[in-house]
Amino acid sequence: MILADVVAALDARYPPDWAEDWDRVGLVVGRPEQRVSRVLAVVDVTPETVAEALDVRADLILAHHPLLLKGVSSVAATTPAGRMIHDLITGGVAAFVAHTNADVASPGVSDALADALGI
Repeated sequence: MILADVVAALDARYPPDWAEDWDRVGLVVGRPEQRVSRVLAVVDVTPETVAEALDVRADLILAHHPLLLKGVSSVAATTPAGRMIHDLITGGVAAFVAHTNADVASPGVSDALADALGI
């Protein structure tokens, strides 16, 4: 499967217009034509989850919380977010965020948590 197809499926399930105005959802890093066969689902994109994605040879990180929530003026590798973005790009790992648009979906993140807790 290619990334463009994965993004289309995720956008259909969690439409970007369901996200809060302040939220940043969708594709953060990646080439639409790249192949996706292994996905790592995470709550947050952190240096540790980026390292794990590279270690397990994931093609895509599917994250709940945005990597870039506030406006940035640089993604230089000298900044924490910039370093992660550089590592993702050089490692060929795409990143996609579904946050408040996934929170309001039905069934969504809250439903999965309620099911896990038996409520």
